[in-house]
Amino acid sequence: MKCEKITLKSGQTRWECVADGPRHPATGKRNQITRRGKTQKEAKNKVLTEIRSLEDTHVNKKYTRKMTFDEVADKWLEVYELTGKKKNTLRIRRQEVSVLNKHIAKMPISNINHATYQEVINNITPNRARTTVQNINTTANMVFKYAKRNHLITENPATDVVIPKKRKTIEEIRENNIEEKYLEHHELNEFFEAVEKHGLKYDKERFYTLAFSGMRSGELCALQKSDLDFEQNTIDINKTIYNEKNNMKDYELTPPKTDGSIRQITVEEPVMKILKEVVVNNDKHKMQFRTLIEDFHDKDFVFSRPNGYPFVTKTILIRMDRLISKTSIKKHATPHIFRHTHISMLAEAGVDIATVMKKVGHEDIDTTMRIYTHVTDKMKKDASEKISNLYGNILEKI
Repeated sequence: MKCEKITLKSGQTRWECVADGPRHPATGKRNQITRRGKTQKEAKNKVLTEIRSLEDTHVNKKYTRKMTFDEVADKWLEVYELTGKKKNTLRIRRQEVSVLNKHIAKMPISNINHATYQEVINNITPNRARTTVQNINTTANMVFKYAKRNHLITENPATDVVIPKKRKTIEEIRENNIEEKYLEHHELNEFFEAVEKHGLKYDKERFYTLAFSGMRSGELCALQKSDLDFEQNTIDINKTIYNEKNNMKDYELTPPKTDGSIRQITVEEPVMKILKEVVVNNDKHKMQFRTLIEDFHDKDFVFSRPNGYPFVTKTILIRMDRLISKTSIKKHATPHIFRHTHISMLAEAGVDIATVMKKVGHEDIDTTMRIYTHVTDKMKKDASEKISNLYGNILEKI
């Protein structure tokens, strides 16, 4: 503790003492306690009394009262970024925080109780899908847990909150139908007929690869020449592409979605053959233009622009929308539907569920299992109908 005698504007003298108190509970910043007294002893006692008060409560009421939800959320995001989450995940968390900030940004976090937070959830629900609201609530829960750990609040307002359940519309019921999540054999055939007839450069190679590999669009865009083994007909999937602004030069290669997403898969020979043709043509193009094109990006991306830079996933979505419009397919089909389609293919081929999950890099068994079970159950039903058709004359004798 440091003490010194000071002179006030009035000409009177006082003792002023300064000492370090408990650090700021949320930021960890140094917190100096300053007190004055007529005597040095009085000033010291005032400082020590304040420090003991802060240590006893484990929370600085002055700061707690001032710290608003958005300030705490910002501090939580700083810590959350250190967990190594993918940039896309961080972007989504920031978006979810921004939704919450529209309702409680400047509210002192210590004033947010269960009833207040429940009202926030009620207000953000009407124009959002229930899963979206659940994700926003998950983010809020993490912010409140952070606040509680740092003694800014004593109770978590998100505990036992109710996520309102809306009555599903006909469209939502249809969208939740498992058959809407993958392309049937005849739909896949029709799609590739459209690719043959209306496809642009790389459409054939991209969509055949997606359908017969089960990989994600980001994983496809990140594929490089070294990831392909044409002797063994395998593809190493070990990265994905991140490009928030959809600027071809502003991209980043990051690890895949989960640890289970890092995998080596075997792909049908005809698909590997067309990929080999792409790679051979890329090598020829590079030899001819890498010194002629300014800023040629020599990273050996399988699907690359003339200047060597990779495509973004949005390009695949745009191409797919164009091709779907040339078919009679009414399903809401994004490139992700090919992952589910591949699961259905493997199920039809009798591949066991563990191998299916390893092939597509799923760690969450729910969607995989729903499709797998649906397809295998349908196969059993179809088998029964085929037996009835083939041996109906015998069955009629029963």
